[in-house]
Amino acid sequence: MVNCPRPWPKNYLENQWNASLKRLMYSLVLLLLLLLLRPRGASMAPQPARALDPPVGLAAWCACVHRDPGEFLRLCSHLDCTPDIWALQDWSSWLTPPVPRGRFDTTFFLCCLHEPPPADPDLSEVTECQWLSPSEATEYFLSKNIWLACPQFYEIRRFENFGSLSALHKFSLDRVLEAPERWMPIMLVTANSTIKLFPGDELYVEDSHFVDNPMYTEKTTEEIVKGKKFHRLVMHDTYLYNLHVTVKSKYKHRYPKNYIVNKSHL
Repeated sequence: MVNCPRPWPKNYLENQWNASLKRLMYSLVLLLLLLLLRPRGASMAPQPARALDPPVGLAAWCACVHRDPGEFLRLCSHLDCTPDIWALQDWSSWLTPPVPRGRFDTTFFLCCLHEPPPADPDLSEVTECQWLSPSEATEYFLSKNIWLACPQFYEIRRFENFGSLSALHKFSLDRVLEAPERWMPIMLVTANSTIKLFPGDELYVEDSHFVDNPMYTEKTTEEIVKGKKFHRLVMHDTYLYNLHVTVKSKYKHRYPKNYIVNKSHL
Protein backbone atom coordinates (compact mmCIF):
# COMPACT_ATOMS: atom_id res chain seq x y z
CA MET A 1 0.00 0.00 0.00
CA VAL A 2 1.29 3.46 -0.85
CA ASN A 3 -0.23 6.29 1.15
CA CYS A 4 -0.01 9.92 0.21
CA PRO A 5 1.79 11.75 3.09
CA ARG A 6 -0.28 14.04 5.31
CA PRO A 7 -0.23 17.00 5.27
CA TRP A 8 -0.16 17.20 1.49
CA PRO A 9 3.32 17.35 -0.06
CA LYS A 10 4.60 20.44 -1.81
CA ASN A 11 2.90 21.11 -5.16
CA TYR A 12 0.36 18.32 -4.43
CA LEU A 13 -2.67 20.43 -5.39
CA GLU A 14 -1.00 21.69 -8.56
CA ASN A 15 -0.01 18.16 -9.56
CA GLN A 16 -3.50 16.85 -8.81
CA TRP A 17 -5.02 19.65 -10.89
CA ASN A 18 -2.80 18.81 -13.85
CA ALA A 19 -3.44 15.07 -13.51
CA SER A 20 -7.19 15.60 -13.21
CA LEU A 21 -7.27 17.85 -16.27
CA LYS A 22 -5.26 15.38 -18.37
CA ARG A 23 -7.43 12.41 -17.35
CA LEU A 24 -10.62 14.38 -17.84
CA MET A 25 -9.52 15.48 -21.30
CA TYR A 26 -8.53 11.93 -22.23
CA SER A 27 -11.88 10.51 -21.11
CA LEU A 28 -13.88 13.26 -22.76
CA VAL A 29 -12.05 12.74 -26.03
CA LEU A 30 -12.56 8.96 -26.01
CA LEU A 31 -16.30 9.33 -25.40
CA LEU A 32 -16.77 12.91 -26.58
CA LEU A 33 -18.67 13.64 -23.39
CA LEU A 34 -19.58 17.31 -23.33
CA LEU A 35 -18.92 17.82 -19.62
CA LEU A 36 -18.28 21.51 -20.07
CA LEU A 37 -18.87 24.69 -18.12
CA ARG A 38 -20.06 27.95 -19.65
CA PRO A 39 -18.00 30.90 -18.36
CA ARG A 40 -20.97 33.29 -18.20
CA GLY A 41 -24.06 32.66 -16.15
CA ALA A 42 -22.74 29.36 -14.78
CA SER A 43 -23.53 28.36 -11.22
CA MET A 44 -20.64 27.19 -9.07
CA ALA A 45 -23.02 25.91 -6.37
CA PRO A 46 -22.23 22.45 -4.97
CA GLN A 47 -24.80 20.54 -6.96
CA PRO A 48 -24.66 17.73 -9.54
CA ALA A 49 -23.30 18.84 -12.90
CA ARG A 50 -25.07 18.89 -16.25
CA ALA A 51 -23.68 17.90 -19.62
CA LEU A 52 -24.31 20.26 -22.51
CA ASP A 53 -26.81 19.35 -25.18
CA PRO A 54 -25.18 18.05 -28.37
CA PRO A 55 -24.26 21.01 -30.60
CA VAL A 56 -25.22 21.36 -34.25
CA GLY A 57 -22.84 19.38 -36.43
CA LEU A 58 -21.78 17.04 -33.61
CA ALA A 59 -21.11 14.15 -36.01
CA ALA A 60 -18.50 16.20 -37.86
CA TRP A 61 -16.90 17.27 -34.59
CA CYS A 62 -16.77 13.63 -33.44
CA ALA A 63 -14.84 12.66 -36.52
CA CYS A 64 -12.41 15.56 -36.07
CA VAL A 65 -11.80 14.90 -32.37
CA HIS A 66 -11.28 11.17 -32.84
CA ARG A 67 -8.74 11.84 -35.59
CA ASP A 68 -6.96 14.54 -33.61
CA PRO A 69 -7.63 14.85 -29.84
CA GLY A 70 -6.31 18.41 -29.98
CA GLU A 71 -9.50 19.35 -31.82
CA PHE A 72 -11.39 18.91 -28.54
CA LEU A 73 -9.99 22.22 -27.32
CA ARG A 74 -11.14 23.88 -30.53
CA LEU A 75 -14.60 22.40 -29.93
CA CYS A 76 -14.57 23.92 -26.43
CA SER A 77 -13.60 27.29 -27.89
CA HIS A 78 -16.32 26.97 -30.53
CA LEU A 79 -18.91 26.35 -27.80
CA ASP A 80 -17.43 29.09 -25.57
CA CYS A 81 -16.95 26.57 -22.75
CA THR A 82 -14.22 24.97 -20.66
CA PRO A 83 -13.87 21.37 -19.37
CA ASP A 84 -15.69 21.26 -16.04
CA ILE A 85 -12.85 19.88 -13.93
CA TRP A 86 -14.61 21.21 -10.82
CA ALA A 87 -17.31 18.58 -11.29
CA LEU A 88 -14.75 15.80 -10.66
CA GLN A 89 -13.89 14.45 -7.23
CA ASP A 90 -10.98 12.13 -6.42
CA TRP A 91 -12.60 8.82 -5.48
CA SER A 92 -9.89 6.15 -5.27
CA SER A 93 -6.51 5.07 -6.64
CA TRP A 94 -5.31 1.54 -7.49
CA LEU A 95 -1.92 0.19 -8.45
CA THR A 96 -1.88 -3.22 -10.12
CA PRO A 97 0.80 -5.92 -10.05
CA PRO A 98 3.11 -5.96 -13.09
CA VAL A 99 1.68 -7.45 -16.28
CA PRO A 100 3.39 -8.00 -19.65
CA ARG A 101 2.36 -4.52 -20.82
CA GLY A 102 3.46 -2.87 -17.56
CA ARG A 103 1.87 -1.81 -14.30
CA PHE A 104 -1.45 0.06 -14.31
CA ASP A 105 -1.83 3.10 -12.08
CA THR A 106 -5.55 3.81 -12.11
CA THR A 107 -7.40 6.71 -10.54
CA PHE A 108 -11.18 6.74 -10.27
CA PHE A 109 -12.86 10.13 -10.42
CA LEU A 110 -16.47 10.69 -9.42
CA CYS A 111 -18.79 13.01 -11.33
CA CYS A 112 -22.45 13.28 -10.35
CA LEU A 113 -24.78 14.27 -13.20
CA HIS A 114 -28.49 15.02 -13.24
CA GLU A 115 -29.00 12.69 -16.18
CA PRO A 116 -26.83 10.41 -18.36
CA PRO A 117 -25.16 12.49 -21.06
CA PRO A 118 -24.95 11.44 -24.70
CA ALA A 119 -21.65 9.81 -25.61
CA ASP A 120 -19.87 8.96 -28.84
CA PRO A 121 -17.16 6.28 -28.31
CA ASP A 122 -14.05 6.44 -30.48
CA LEU A 123 -14.61 2.73 -31.45
CA SER A 124 -10.93 2.05 -30.80
CA GLU A 125 -10.14 2.15 -27.07
CA VAL A 126 -13.84 2.46 -26.23
CA THR A 127 -16.24 0.49 -28.42
CA GLU A 128 -19.47 0.83 -26.44
CA CYS A 129 -20.90 2.99 -23.66
CA GLN A 130 -23.73 1.95 -21.35
CA TRP A 131 -25.08 3.60 -18.20
CA LEU A 132 -25.92 1.15 -15.40
CA SER A 133 -26.84 1.41 -11.75
CA PRO A 134 -24.54 -0.45 -9.29
CA SER A 135 -27.07 -3.26 -8.88
CA GLU A 136 -27.55 -3.53 -12.65
CA ALA A 137 -23.80 -3.65 -13.25
CA THR A 138 -23.43 -6.40 -10.65
CA GLU A 139 -26.22 -8.43 -12.25
CA TYR A 140 -24.77 -7.93 -15.74
CA PHE A 141 -21.44 -9.18 -14.42
CA LEU A 142 -22.93 -12.30 -12.80
CA SER A 143 -24.86 -13.08 -15.99
CA LYS A 144 -21.62 -12.68 -18.02
CA ASN A 145 -22.91 -9.77 -20.08
CA ILE A 146 -19.98 -7.64 -18.97
CA TRP A 147 -16.69 -8.38 -17.22
CA LEU A 148 -15.37 -6.34 -14.31
CA ALA A 149 -11.80 -6.36 -13.07
CA CYS A 150 -11.18 -6.35 -9.33
CA PRO A 151 -11.02 -2.52 -8.87
CA GLN A 152 -14.14 -1.90 -10.97
CA PHE A 153 -16.14 -4.54 -9.09
CA TYR A 154 -15.01 -3.18 -5.72
CA GLU A 155 -15.92 0.41 -6.63
CA ILE A 156 -19.33 -0.56 -8.00
CA ARG A 157 -20.11 -2.41 -4.77
CA ARG A 158 -18.92 0.65 -2.81
CA PHE A 159 -21.56 2.76 -4.58
CA GLU A 160 -24.25 0.51 -3.07
CA ASN A 161 -23.67 2.38 0.22
CA PHE A 162 -25.62 5.32 -1.16
CA GLY A 163 -29.36 5.26 -1.65
CA SER A 164 -29.53 8.30 -3.93
CA LEU A 165 -27.48 10.49 -6.21
CA SER A 166 -27.81 13.42 -3.80
CA ALA A 167 -26.44 11.31 -0.93
CA LEU A 168 -23.46 10.23 -3.02
CA HIS A 169 -22.81 13.78 -4.18
CA LYS A 170 -22.97 15.20 -0.66
CA PHE A 171 -20.60 12.49 0.57
CA SER A 172 -18.07 13.26 -2.16
CA LEU A 173 -18.15 16.98 -1.32
CA ASP A 174 -17.74 16.34 2.42
CA ARG A 175 -14.43 14.53 1.82
CA VAL A 176 -13.14 16.73 -1.00
CA LEU A 177 -10.04 17.80 0.98
CA GLU A 178 -8.94 14.23 1.69
CA ALA A 179 -5.79 13.18 -0.16
CA PRO A 180 -6.36 9.93 -2.08
CA GLU A 181 -5.05 6.64 -0.75
CA ARG A 182 -3.41 4.38 -3.33
CA TRP A 183 -3.98 0.66 -2.91
CA MET A 184 -1.79 -2.17 -4.10
CA PRO A 185 -3.77 -5.44 -3.71
CA ILE A 186 -1.81 -8.56 -2.76
CA MET A 187 -2.75 -11.81 -4.51
CA LEU A 188 -3.17 -15.00 -2.48
CA VAL A 189 -3.63 -18.22 -4.48
CA THR A 190 -5.44 -20.95 -2.50
CA ALA A 191 -6.21 -24.55 -3.39
CA ASN A 192 -9.56 -23.62 -4.96
CA SER A 193 -9.64 -19.88 -5.74
CA THR A 194 -7.72 -16.61 -5.89
CA ILE A 195 -8.01 -13.92 -3.23
CA LYS A 196 -7.19 -10.24 -3.59
CA LEU A 197 -6.12 -8.87 -0.20
CA PHE A 198 -6.59 -5.16 0.51
CA PRO A 199 -4.99 -2.94 3.20
CA GLY A 200 -6.33 -3.74 6.65
CA ASP A 201 -6.92 -7.44 6.00
CA GLU A 202 -5.24 -9.68 8.59
CA LEU A 203 -3.37 -11.51 5.81
CA TYR A 204 -2.26 -8.36 3.97
CA VAL A 205 1.54 -8.13 4.02
CA GLU A 206 3.29 -4.81 3.44
CA ASP A 207 6.30 -6.47 1.86
CA SER A 208 7.76 -5.35 -1.48
CA HIS A 209 8.29 -9.01 -2.46
CA PHE A 210 4.54 -9.63 -2.54
CA VAL A 211 3.92 -6.50 -4.59
CA ASP A 212 5.34 -8.38 -7.58
CA ASN A 213 4.77 -12.00 -6.52
CA PRO A 214 1.62 -13.84 -5.35
CA MET A 215 1.39 -15.68 -2.05
CA TYR A 216 0.46 -19.37 -2.14
CA THR A 217 -1.21 -21.75 0.29
CA GLU A 218 -2.29 -25.38 0.07
CA LYS A 219 -5.36 -24.58 2.17
CA THR A 220 -8.75 -23.97 0.60
CA THR A 221 -10.39 -20.56 0.71
CA GLU A 222 -12.95 -21.87 3.21
CA GLU A 223 -10.16 -22.94 5.56
CA ILE A 224 -8.57 -19.50 5.74
CA VAL A 225 -11.81 -17.46 5.89
CA LYS A 226 -12.03 -17.91 9.64
CA GLY A 227 -10.43 -14.77 11.01
CA LYS A 228 -11.84 -11.45 12.20
CA LYS A 229 -10.20 -8.70 10.12
CA PHE A 230 -11.30 -9.15 6.52
CA HIS A 231 -10.81 -6.83 3.58
CA ARG A 232 -10.62 -9.13 0.59
CA LEU A 233 -12.16 -10.13 -2.72
CA VAL A 234 -12.50 -13.88 -3.33
CA MET A 235 -12.45 -14.76 -7.04
CA HIS A 236 -14.11 -18.17 -7.48
CA ASP A 237 -13.96 -17.81 -11.24
CA THR A 238 -13.90 -15.12 -13.91
CA TYR A 239 -17.50 -14.02 -13.26
CA LEU A 240 -18.00 -14.91 -9.61
CA TYR A 241 -16.58 -12.71 -6.84
CA ASN A 242 -17.33 -12.50 -3.12
CA LEU A 243 -16.46 -9.49 -0.97
CA HIS A 244 -15.59 -9.87 2.72
CA VAL A 245 -15.25 -6.58 4.61
CA THR A 246 -15.13 -6.28 8.41
CA VAL A 247 -12.49 -3.55 8.87
CA LYS A 248 -13.28 0.12 9.41
CA SER A 249 -12.71 2.51 6.53
CA LYS A 250 -10.10 5.28 6.62
CA TYR A 251 -9.81 8.91 5.54
CA LYS A 252 -13.56 9.59 5.70
CA HIS A 253 -14.21 7.10 2.91
CA ARG A 254 -16.56 4.12 2.96
CA TYR A 255 -15.79 0.52 2.15
CA PRO A 256 -18.35 -1.74 0.45
CA LYS A 257 -20.49 -4.08 2.50
CA ASN A 258 -20.07 -7.83 2.47
CA TYR A 259 -21.25 -9.33 -0.80
CA ILE A 260 -21.68 -13.08 -0.86
CA VAL A 261 -23.04 -14.75 -3.99
CA ASN A 262 -25.64 -17.46 -3.49
CA LYS A 263 -24.01 -20.88 -3.58
CA SER A 264 -26.27 -21.87 -6.48
CA HIS A 265 -23.96 -19.79 -8.68
CA LEU A 266 -20.94 -21.88 -7.68
